[in-house]
Amino acid sequence: MNTTRRGLLAASGAALAMPALAAWPERTVSLVVPYTAGGSTDVVARLLAPRLQAILGQSFVVDNRTGAGGSIGTATVARGPADGTVFLVSSASNHVMYPIVAPGSMPDPRGAFAGVSQLADIPLALTVANRLGVSDMAGLLALLKREPGRHSFASSGVGGSQHLAGELFAMRAGVDIVHVPYRGGGPALNDLVAGQVSLAFLNLPTALPQAEAGKVKILAVAGEKRSALKPDIPTVTELGVQGFAVRSWTALFAPRATPPEIVTRLSGAVRQALEEPGMKARFAELGAEAEVSTPAELDSFVRDEFVLWEPVIRAAKVTAQ
Repeated sequence: MNTTRRGLLAASGAALAMPALAAWPERTVSLVVPYTAGGSTDVVARLLAPRLQAILGQSFVVDNRTGAGGSIGTATVARGPADGTVFLVSSASNHVMYPIVAPGSMPDPRGAFAGVSQLADIPLALTVANRLGVSDMAGLLALLKREPGRHSFASSGVGGSQHLAGELFAMRAGVDIVHVPYRGGGPALNDLVAGQVSLAFLNLPTALPQAEAGKVKILAVAGEKRSALKPDIPTVTELGVQGFAVRSWTALFAPRATPPEIVTRLSGAVRQALEEPGMKARFAELGAEAEVSTPAELDSFVRDEFVLWEPVIRAAKVTAQ
């Protein structure tokens, strides 16, 4: 009798310890985006939320928490409840680059978050002004080496993927170019079209219409492989700049103490959503490539991103402004 009673007590205790797992999600789930509405990270979250709601049977809402290079929204989730009600839709810029550029601005993401799944990859395109008169990578590198310090590259802001792609390019190609930050990719592209800056690493969907109109020229994409959106455009590495690869990615994270069973279930739902043909088509319309991963794969990827970017940021002496 005592053994039976102890077994019943143990079983009831285990049930009390995990009340939310069997029913999760039992209430509204927030997907926090650390940027304003309308940007690529926000759009990905808003495409994903209704599909997760349909798959998991509970409301998923997008919550924009903006400011300080994405650190405000990121820190909010890191310090928030780890009960499966709040997750972070994060990007390379705020999850890896800004914490290195502005140490102490948020808890270290490697310890503060558990990966759920990759979501999307938005290719960056090396785009040059027509006034340069170059038509290929060899011509660009010859010009930059012939005129060190006289050319500039634009970005959507300090410490983001576009900025650091330019810094990494300068290091790997052995050229001296000056960074000019803007308040977004749109203003950066406008000045590139006007010839006020020489080049930029812009989101491919942003640069493509102007390139097709003949107002700028796209020389290469920045990733490890060619973009499915424009497979005819080579990579920077293919054109001779070795050791260069930059991904402008978006991924989903949970506060580190979130029960692993919830993380696993959500990761599976994300995979189901992103493998739907309709979702893949919607992502392609935005110039994004849907990507999924396991939680462990995402955690490993984030660690590798820190290994890549810490020496680049230190060498370039990039600091928050």
